[in-house]
Amino acid sequence: MRSIALLAATMLASPAAAQTGTPEQRMQAAADQVSQQRIHDTVARLVAFGTRHTLSSQTDKKRGIGAAVRWAEAELKKNGLQTLQTCDTVTQPPRVPTPTRVCNAVGIQRGTERPNDVVIITGHIDSRVTDVMNVNAEEPGANDDGSGTAAVLESARVLSKQKFPGTIVYAALSGEEQGLLGGKILADYAKAQGWNVIANLNNDIIGNSCGSDGVCNDKVVRVFSEGPRWQGHEELARQIRSLGGENDAPSRNLSRFLDRLAERLPGIGLDVMQVWRNDRFGRGGDHTEFLNNGFPAVRFSVAVENYDQQHQDLRTENGKVYGDTIDKMDFPYLTKVVKLNTAALAAIASAPPPPEPKVEGAVSTDTTITWQPIESAAAYMVRWRRTDANVWEYARRVVGPAVIITHCEIYSQGCIEGLRAQKVKAVLPHIRVDDWVFGVSSVSKDGWESPVASAVPGGAFKPYVAPPAKP
Repeated sequence: MRSIALLAATMLASPAAAQTGTPEQRMQAAADQVSQQRIHDTVARLVAFGTRHTLSSQTDKKRGIGAAVRWAEAELKKNGLQTLQTCDTVTQPPRVPTPTRVCNAVGIQRGTERPNDVVIITGHIDSRVTDVMNVNAEEPGANDDGSGTAAVLESARVLSKQKFPGTIVYAALSGEEQGLLGGKILADYAKAQGWNVIANLNNDIIGNSCGSDGVCNDKVVRVFSEGPRWQGHEELARQIRSLGGENDAPSRNLSRFLDRLAERLPGIGLDVMQVWRNDRFGRGGDHTEFLNNGFPAVRFSVAVENYDQQHQDLRTENGKVYGDTIDKMDFPYLTKVVKLNTAALAAIASAPPPPEPKVEGAVSTDTTITWQPIESAAAYMVRWRRTDANVWEYARRVVGPAVIITHCEIYSQGCIEGLRAQKVKAVLPHIRVDDWVFGVSSVSKDGWESPVASAVPGGAFKPYVAPPAKP
């Protein structure tokens, strides 16, 4: 019996098992392939570079940022991924006083059906100590951000064995400590490539469970997300004031998606604490540069930070040990965070992209929601919640072909004779638009559901484009 049980467990954790079953079973099977030992070995290898400071050597074969980036690219290439370095020469005083080449290690797993729909996982590979300009110190950067880089490389190892309709991009970013440089380089590259970026999952400091005050929590990971979207915010402000959307930017709905996903996968053993601000108080991370380009992005970070073990010279003062070293990390906790990332990447790459819903219902007892059909969607979930609720409360499944409706039915403010558009239309009788927030997700034929896109100004997952000015 023990042998049979062991065989069953082995089959569940195999790459083949991750390709069959319900979405929950497939996500859990992928998560089960994440290896704590491999994560540990990755962090140890990163620490062994001595320093990964952005201004350190780019030519030394054993020490410095150049060696670390080349190693990360080689690790991605081992998994059969298309690899490249996205680079730019940066001068940004005071942290980059002279022209410096900044490079990211990037691996691309092309989607089989929708290669332009992209989900990106990032962690920054550079490190620092107390003085951000100290290039020559020992800068292990184990948790900040060897942990995030390990999440990138381990999820690539696991998921590269499978095929997904959408594309997954794995990126170890440089230059974060000098001013989010690698994040901007990759976000600009994504924009230049014309990628439809569904999400950026940025992992930064995800490998400890006890804070500098002795408070510990290995059951929770924080996910930070912005409220009103920053890109286009000036143009959107007037619309949001009238129609709502203060709590429904695509990144906020990505945060809700991750929270619900963690609940659907109790086998991971991790809860998501949604933190409704872009990042930790007064601080920042690489995901911000994706937000600046209009791409949905969130930051994963530990439940409690240990400030004695980040941005610190290696030293002991009054009996207290300082420094970001590997022995201070909690690898079982880090493994859970990597599992959640791996499951999320599989889910987003498997689901169709979210639609772009519009809502009508002013001076009406009913609410009408319309959206253009998504080619790869077999169905949609219309979701709604009270304006003061934090998660989606109610849902209705919509199946069937799009309907042809007139411009008058879409826009109450006017009718253009003869103008028709193909839209999916859902009417919610006796639900008054004033009291609710509405959104729609896409569902594939095998049950993968996208994040919800809210029917509010700036709620679409694509970058905001201001409408042309009226003549």
